[in-house]
Amino acid sequence: MFLNFLDELRAAGIPASLKEHLILLEALDAEVIERTPEDFYYLARATYVKDEGLLDRFDQVFAKVFRGVATNFAAQNAEIPADWLKAVAEKYLTPEEMAAIESLGSWDEIMETLKKRLDEQHARHQGGSKWIGTGGTSPYGNAGYNPEGVRIGGASKHGRALKVWDQREFRNLDNTRELGTRNIKVALRRLRRFAREGAADELDIDGTIDGTARQGWLDVRMRPERRNAVKLLLFLDVGGSMDPWVKLCEELFSAATSEFKNLEFFYFHNCPYEGVWKDNRRRFAERTPTWDLLHKFGHDYKAVFVGDASMSPYEITHPGGSVEHMNEEAGSTWMHRLTTTYPAAVWLNPVSKEQWGYSQSIRILRELMTDRMYPLTLGGLDEAMRELTRKR
Repeated sequence: MFLNFLDELRAAGIPASLKEHLILLEALDAEVIERTPEDFYYLARATYVKDEGLLDRFDQVFAKVFRGVATNFAAQNAEIPADWLKAVAEKYLTPEEMAAIESLGSWDEIMETLKKRLDEQHARHQGGSKWIGTGGTSPYGNAGYNPEGVRIGGASKHGRALKVWDQREFRNLDNTRELGTRNIKVALRRLRRFAREGAADELDIDGTIDGTARQGWLDVRMRPERRNAVKLLLFLDVGGSMDPWVKLCEELFSAATSEFKNLEFFYFHNCPYEGVWKDNRRRFAERTPTWDLLHKFGHDYKAVFVGDASMSPYEITHPGGSVEHMNEEAGSTWMHRLTTTYPAAVWLNPVSKEQWGYSQSIRILRELMTDRMYPLTLGGLDEAMRELTRKR
């Protein structure tokens, strides 16, 4: 069964390796969990799933292989794994409650009767004391009353069901969903290169032990703190069509400032030109010439542009095309200079990727970025960080 589980996971696109499979078997052999379906589910999920975007896919595979999560009682061949239900009941029910169940007949008899009712019943039933339905006093169904029953569907009313066996309905998690600050931080952590630089202000425990053993007296050694050595330039489009994406950009900015110590940020509107700025309230009075920026920050910086790239194509292709000022050189000229100076560069676009083909300006900027434009989603940010990691 476990090998079939591994095959099904791979078929569903979950990168489950033989190594992870062996880890699962070792954990089971070491009895790190109780022998319950619930504990096994969480152990298997923690072992195989490394991306939260695959959680829903894993649940579907688990349900298919072990037939204990998703069961549609409208199906004629519905099958209930009684052993699994019994294990769950023994974990959550007190001996007194189990004894009360015995008063109605044994657990096995109750579940066997339920299976028979499922085989015999082919239509919806309301009320009554025998068939599976809503209302009534049958031990099977929902919204009725029986001292101990199996709730099928619906919501709890009396809180007395032995076991809830409902159709699985979870909110799908996938890597196209919008980002939150926590998720952005996780994705940005792919872009890490640690180094020890600066003042030696951290105790080097290993070095101190080694030095003390060699010298014969206490030899305290210090070392610089280990930091993320990646240097990042963040260019943020503001105003106009970017207004709907303000919250998302704020979350990205917050996550980036906490993850990167060597971070410099600048704002632009629609397309970078000869000047960028740090304070939107003084964007006309206090600008940083783009030429100065290109000469100040070295080629080892990585550049991330964030914007919807939605504008008149002339703002990119022609001098004087900007809607705000008279730009002597086209936006495409400045984009070429920026991406040449900083070859490790990506563009993050909050607009859905399915809409990119309908915008001429997005197509132009995507070409200028040599197709290094990514959607501002969990999956897109992950791809962008991988791209920046490849560029040294």
